[in-house]
Amino acid sequence: MPKPIAVVLLSGGLDSATTVAIAAAEGYEAHAMSFDYGQLHSVELAAAARVARAAGVTRHLVLRIDLGRIGGSALTDPNIQVPKGRGADAMGSDIPVTYVPARNTIFLAYALGWAEVLGASDIFIGVNALDYSGYPDCRPEFIEAFEKMANLATRKGTQEGRPIRIHTPLVHLTKAQIIARGLSLGVDYGLTSTCYDPGPDGQACGLCDACSLRLKGFAENGLRDPVTYVAR
Repeated sequence: MPKPIAVVLLSGGLDSATTVAIAAAEGYEAHAMSFDYGQLHSVELAAAARVARAAGVTRHLVLRIDLGRIGGSALTDPNIQVPKGRGADAMGSDIPVTYVPARNTIFLAYALGWAEVLGASDIFIGVNALDYSGYPDCRPEFIEAFEKMANLATRKGTQEGRPIRIHTPLVHLTKAQIIARGLSLGVDYGLTSTCYDPGPDGQACGLCDACSLRLKGFAENGLRDPVTYVAR
């Protein structure tokens, strides 16, 4: 029997690399989708390519959409500073300036379109609602609402009787649990890039929210993060 096809959103970071591995472990033929969306930390696209090759995905599709023209985020606007050195309480207190307006809605919409073309009923996204930076489009409520919309808006959902499912295997895991799960599946986290404000050579800053959460996860596993950080 052929494997069922799944579209997996792949940023090149720790969470999405784990998600690709989980999709493969669950028996799906993974087709990865990444976005060159005007992000200033574009080194993650090279990381996404490395992860896709290592995971053996069937196809890795990279789409260009310019969210930088919309602005409103430290990840796309060089005039907005990426927050550094924030503690867990500060990260969870408000939506940070690293939130990219409607990003996951846009990404999932593209993934939904590709899934229809591929004949796939399954989309994987590595959102997380525990160790995360307070983004509203990482919450279970958002995913549930998008899945309902997807099944109202597609031929597959309305006519073919094969509902679209949005899989969020990391949504209720801590960063430490995500790392442990990925390592059990053979994920090489040295291939990934998580930092919001990396140096020109791709070295992680070690101080942004993404780096802080990542370092915390490795520390809680008693491990050293394999990526290179800026010397301090």
